[in-house]
Amino acid sequence: MPDLREKIETYLSKRLQGKVQILDMKLLSGGACQENHLVKLEVSGGPEAGSYDLVMRTDRGGSLLSSLSRMNEFRIAGTAFDAGVRTPRVFWPEENADAIGAPFYFMQRINGNAAGRFIVKDRSIAEARKKLHDELAASLARLHSIKQSEKSLDLDFLPRRDARTLALEAVREIRDELSQFDEAHPAIELALNWLDANAPEADDVVLIHGDFRTGNFLVSPEGLQGVVDWEFAHWGDRHEDISWLCMLDWRFGVIKKEVGGFADRDAFYEAYERHSGVKVDVQRVLFWEVMGNVRWAVGSIQQAERHLSGKDRGIEFASIGRRTGEMEFEMMRLIEHAG
Repeated sequence: MPDLREKIETYLSKRLQGKVQILDMKLLSGGACQENHLVKLEVSGGPEAGSYDLVMRTDRGGSLLSSLSRMNEFRIAGTAFDAGVRTPRVFWPEENADAIGAPFYFMQRINGNAAGRFIVKDRSIAEARKKLHDELAASLARLHSIKQSEKSLDLDFLPRRDARTLALEAVREIRDELSQFDEAHPAIELALNWLDANAPEADDVVLIHGDFRTGNFLVSPEGLQGVVDWEFAHWGDRHEDISWLCMLDWRFGVIKKEVGGFADRDAFYEAYERHSGVKVDVQRVLFWEVMGNVRWAVGSIQQAERHLSGKDRGIEFASIGRRTGEMEFEMMRLIEHAG
């Protein structure tokens, strides 16, 4: 049986009309639902001849709440790149699982480190950290400039949302997910009741990254290198992305820096408003921050179920499941703060 390297060489040689040789290939750590491989390859002959330093992204196992297929993720990443979001260029998508056993695509390899503790604490990026909130706000503003109302976009696979009801729809979706579990989660139920009673209308329906947080962008001493992991992108309220970056769980121990563990909210809000021309509504941010903790709590339960059911046994899935109580405490704290 040919190994993965041989399968990729065979597939790409046919696709690129030239001889493909993989010089180096390494599986990257992390990724609960997807696998990412560093791939250095040489293409001899054909229109794509040259040397490439790439990342190949493919499926690993189960998916989480509204996770996109690799092909739809590819389309989202390409749309974001074209809009000026700082994200790797993507190419060579393959939907047919026969090639290597699962759908996949390639992306440009970018420099930098995405590890949360590196981003919030490492001295080598101390200067870069000072401007990171502004660089992220600029990319987020460009992403949110992509609107559901644009008819020219090739994003028909995304469920359309109504600005008046999308928050309530999000609550109903989470209730449906929660109902799949055997055990009771009263704190999450309480938070869902609060969300039902406080659901706001969106100011517009825009393209949302869906997991815009520390850990999903790469940073080097030169600054932001790129936003990655588009698997949860969808149409929604811009404040969903803004709030997700501010969640307690993504600060990696630097609690007082409420934006990803590296910046203050006021500075980030000001930068976003400057780049987007849209004012940040702090009440909408609060709503989506409570929602974010509810979603992450339910997601952590799902990860634990993957381990407990035997579908995907692993210490990573089991340990993530233990985080549910932390999110429940935080959602209660935020609701109390709301008054």
